[in-house]
Amino acid sequence: MSGCTDRGLREVEKVLENNGIEVERINIGKKDIRGCIGCNFCREHGRCVFNDIVNETAPKLAEADGVVFGTPVYYAGANGQLHAFLDRLFYSTAGTIDKTMKVGATVVSSRRAGSTSAFDELNKYFTISSMPVVSSTYWNEVHGFTAEDVEDDLEGLQTMRNLGTNMAFLLKAIADAKGKSGIPEQERGAFTSFHTEG
Repeated sequence: MSGCTDRGLREVEKVLENNGIEVERINIGKKDIRGCIGCNFCREHGRCVFNDIVNETAPKLAEADGVVFGTPVYYAGANGQLHAFLDRLFYSTAGTIDKTMKVGATVVSSRRAGSTSAFDELNKYFTISSMPVVSSTYWNEVHGFTAEDVEDDLEGLQTMRNLGTNMAFLLKAIADAKGKSGIPEQERGAFTSFHTEG
C-alpha cells in the first residue's frame, strides 16, 4: 500500500530511524477485522476471542515504547478497520499490558477536510491509557488524493518530520526518566457506574 497515509508515515519513520529508533510497520488495510462484541473473553483469557491480527499485535504493543497509528479519512472519520482494530487491541489488553508512558501519535491523510475530527477520535485511545500524545507544529496530517499529491504538501511533510523529531525526543526522555525513577504509578480500583436496580 503506497497511498497518502503511507507517504506521511514514511516521513515520520525516516526521522525516527535517523534518531536511532527501531521501527516496525504493521499494515491492516487488507485484513478482515471484526469489531469488539463486548463478550469479555479477554478478561478471562488475556486475549481477544477473535484470533487475528489483534492478538498478533498485542505482544508487539507490550514491547513497544511508542506507537503511531495512521489512517486515511473517510466521511470526516478514521478508517473503520482501524477503529475495530484499536477497540479490540486496547480493550483486550487493558488488564495485561500497562500502556503508561508509552507515547502515541496519530497520522491522518485527507483530500481536503475532515482530518481534524479523525485525528481527535484516534488520540482518545492514548488519553484513556496514560499515554503521552505526541504533537507537532500543526495537526498531524497530510493532504492529497494520491501519494504524488502529498509530495506537494510541503507543510504536511514538514509536520511529519517534526512529529518524528518530537516523538524521538519523548521516547528518549521517558526512557531516561524511567531508568532514574521508574514510571508513575497509576491509581486503580475506582469504577463509577450509574445504574438503578429495579
